[in-house]
Amino acid sequence: MTTEADAVRIFAPAKINLFLHVGGKHADGYHELESLVVFARVGDELMFDGAAELSLTIDGPFADALTPDPDNLVLKAARALADYAGIRKDARIRLTKNLPVASGIGGGSADAAATLRGLARLWNLNLTQEQLRKIGETLGSDVPVCIGCTPAWMEGRGEKVTELSGTPEVSMVLVNPGVAVPTGKVFAALNERRGVGLPRPGAMKDAHDLVAYLETTANDLEAPARRVAPVIGEVLNALAAQPGALLARMSGSGATSFAIFESDAAARNAATAIRTQQRNWWVAATATA
Repeated sequence: MTTEADAVRIFAPAKINLFLHVGGKHADGYHELESLVVFARVGDELMFDGAAELSLTIDGPFADALTPDPDNLVLKAARALADYAGIRKDARIRLTKNLPVASGIGGGSADAAATLRGLARLWNLNLTQEQLRKIGETLGSDVPVCIGCTPAWMEGRGEKVTELSGTPEVSMVLVNPGVAVPTGKVFAALNERRGVGLPRPGAMKDAHDLVAYLETTANDLEAPARRVAPVIGEVLNALAAQPGALLARMSGSGATSFAIFESDAAARNAATAIRTQQRNWWVAATATA
C-alpha cells in the first residue's frame, strides 16, 4: 500500500471546444464530429493511492452533483484500465470536483482520462498515450482527447485525435449558468449542421489570429442547446458585452460558454463584472495551457 507521500495527484483540466462541427450519424447512433480542442488552467483534481479495494470519495464545490456509485465514470475508467492490464482493481481515489457537472467542458471525460493516467502511474503500467486513448474510447467520445491535455484536432466520434502545435495560449472566461444540459436532448434538437472536412489550421501567433480562424467556424450544437436552455443566450450576451472580448461561443453541448479576451487583465475584469451581476452563475477567469 502506498503512503500519503506516494499518492499520485493528477489535474483534470476543463476541455474547451473552440468550434464543433457535426456531420452524419453513424449506425451506432454517434455523429461524425470535428473540433479544435484546447484545455484550460481550471479543472478537477484527483488523488490515487493503494488500497485493498477500489473506492471513490468526492469532495469540492460540485461534489453534491455526483455520487460514487459503480456507474461513476471515474470508477468505470479504473475498472477498464485494470481489465486491460489484467490486474486487480485496487485503489483509493479522491475526486475534488471543481467543475460544473454536465456542462460541456468535459468534466466527466477529463476525470476519466485523468483516472487512466493516474492509475497507470500508480500501478506502474508502461502504457502509451495511444493505448490509454484506446481504453478511453470505450468510456466516452471526449475521453480520448482528454488523455493528452494539449491542443488537438478531434475527428470521428471523438476517437481520432491529432495533437496540434502552433495554437497560441489565450486568456479566457468560462461561464456556466447552473443549468445541466443533457447531450442527448441537444442532439435531438439539432436541425442544421456544417458537416466535417475543414482543413486544419496552420500556426497562429496570437489570440487575434486564432479568433480570425474561429470566425470561419461555429458550434453546431449552440443553436439547439439554446432552444433547450435559453439562458445560454444570456450567458453569451454577457460575455460578448465585456470590454476586451474577442469572441464568445458555447463549448461542447453546453451549457458552459467561453469568451476569448485580449489580455489576462481584461479576462479578470470581465469575470468580476459578470460574477457581480449574476451571483448564481459559475464564472472562472483562466487561460489555455
